[in-house]
Amino acid sequence: MSTIQIDITQASIYVGTYAKYNDGSIFGKWLKLSDYADRGEFYDACAELHSDEEDPEFMFQDYEHIPKGLIGESWLCENTFEVLEALGNLDDNDLEAFLIWCDNDHKDFSKSDIDELISDFKDDYVAHYDSEEDFARELVEGRSDLSDFAKEYFDYEAYARDLFCGSYWSQDGHVFYN
Repeated sequence: MSTIQIDITQASIYVGTYAKYNDGSIFGKWLKLSDYADRGEFYDACAELHSDEEDPEFMFQDYEHIPKGLIGESWLCENTFEVLEALGNLDDNDLEAFLIWCDNDHKDFSKSDIDELISDFKDDYVAHYDSEEDFARELVEGRSDLSDFAKEYFDYEAYARDLFCGSYWSQDGHVFYN
């Protein structure tokens, strides 16, 4: 699988309307969410952009740097700005790991408190490793009850397979508790 690349500071939406689309026009504009304080202010900007329509039905024809679950073709989750702010406080490695964790555990941003999600993630996230075998090696190297001789002949590959069959899972080098 490929690495998830999201730069929260660049979160933006191409906003058109259904009426224009149905008339054969994709007229709209990219709106950068960081230009708005909240969802209401964003929707006000959408209304101003499409002020030529009496009651525009906004159509989010494309979006960038917004995690799944926060946006659809015709809706923007109520807590989008809170989620983006919280995610903006994570470093790049943790943000990537957090989004992987959410996708794999099917976390729903719209129904979950973002601070609780981040706390749960921090409980589950171990770290980033070059391979599952490197993770297994670190666990074994940290044991004081094994002699250097035993560590030298230890089957790290087999141990890693066992670890990731039950207690841990990984994606793109990020290791999590199961």
